[in-house]
Amino acid sequence: MNTTYSNTTISSYKHLSLYERCQIELFSKNGESPNFIANKLGRNYSTIYRELARNQVKQTDYKNQYYYTYYAETAHIIYQKRRKNCGAKFKLLKDPKLINYIEKKILKDKWSPDCTIGRIKLDNLHFKTTLSTKTVYNYIDLGLLKVKNIDLHLKTRRKTKTSRIRKHKKILGTSIEERPDLINNRSEFGHWEIDTVLGKKTKGSQALLTLTERKVRHEIILPIRAKDSTQVIHAINKLKKRYGKYYSHIFKSITCDNGSEFSNSTAIEKRSKTNLYYAHPYSSFERGSNENHNGLIRRFIPKGKRIEDYSIHEIKRIEEWMNTLPRKILGYYTPKELFEKNLECIMEMV
Repeated sequence: MNTTYSNTTISSYKHLSLYERCQIELFSKNGESPNFIANKLGRNYSTIYRELARNQVKQTDYKNQYYYTYYAETAHIIYQKRRKNCGAKFKLLKDPKLINYIEKKILKDKWSPDCTIGRIKLDNLHFKTTLSTKTVYNYIDLGLLKVKNIDLHLKTRRKTKTSRIRKHKKILGTSIEERPDLINNRSEFGHWEIDTVLGKKTKGSQALLTLTERKVRHEIILPIRAKDSTQVIHAINKLKKRYGKYYSHIFKSITCDNGSEFSNSTAIEKRSKTNLYYAHPYSSFERGSNENHNGLIRRFIPKGKRIEDYSIHEIKRIEEWMNTLPRKILGYYTPKELFEKNLECIMEMV
């Protein structure tokens, strides 16, 4: 059966206006009842009754006796004050320990709000209040924390670029197209992405060789004297010495770009089971983890700054910060924690 008409009325509550309060004052001084006033204003009886009960002010007569009366303007001022105090209160302001923790992690340790909140949950830290990442961003926008938006390195909207592969540059070795699925889907530990980071682009300037493990996002940063294949091979040989018999289990494959510094694939693969794969030319997105980590390095070593101006100790501090930064994609564990777990498994196995 089709219903053309409906007798259901939807009531929506609307606060009393100053005009309506003036009407209430006039009628009440004339001795009219709340029920009469409600009918005149088209309001519910209880609305008028509550208004008169809550907003009357205490007065004294000529005999110095107290009585209560209703004034529209006074009632409206009282209403406005109540409105300012209503609504949800800022939970964070009741928990100074949580404020200090969030500010320290973002300002000193350079964590993001999401890392901070995620790690609180993972470590089961107990504070008086619980917050979401969105709430922390809201508090920052409202100026309730020492943290400002300028302190948040990645609070930007980034336009994604359309990927395209240019074919006029020769791939130097085994193409990324031949890379197995277990590497592509990050299901196995031991597969790395590699690149170089330049400081000042002058001939003979030092550079950084950066390696990022695809599964656990562990980072290795090695200073090299120049951006060339000889220095890259020298740095790789240092890693072979550092990890010894475990090297081939830790570095099962390395994916690089087609830069001249990675042209000597034979020397990189020599005396180990490490496979080298080359990304397509002009396709840095195929080494996305490494590119993202290089962006983190740029927070500390901006473009145009000489690598020579940074000590080994400072570079190691950058590496340590990156490896102890909780990651949402890792369930807020740090790359260092997961790398060490995998390393222990390899040592037990070999």
